[in-house]
Amino acid sequence: QVQLVESGGGLVQPGGSLRLSCAASQSIFTMGWYRQAPGKQRELVATITIGGSTNYADSAKGRFTISKDNAKNTVYLQMNSLKPEDTAVYYCYAGSLARGTYWGQGTQVTVSS
Repeated sequence: QVQLVESGGGLVQPGGSLRLSCAASQSIFTMGWYRQAPGKQRELVATITIGGSTNYADSAKGRFTISKDNAKNTVYLQMNSLKPEDTAVYYCYAGSLARGTYWGQGTQVTVSS
């Protein structure tokens, strides 16, 4: 019911930056980003609500910034000071109690020298 299109992943050196984007096909209450490294469970990176409330993983605080353009149903994740441990597939998330949970296909972020 809700389609998510992600972009912005890639290879970056430690200390570098990337900006991820995710466009949803319709408005939904909460959007954000989760990530999953090989052999590990998917974990929260950051979320944002339509009203602008944000939630960050401790590992992302101070380095990552999530923002959203409600008119475009698009969420962004600005990632600065990237570390090798940030390497993962990053999945766009959209969800609400009424509509359920939706996931993007994922975009690879690799932080390596």
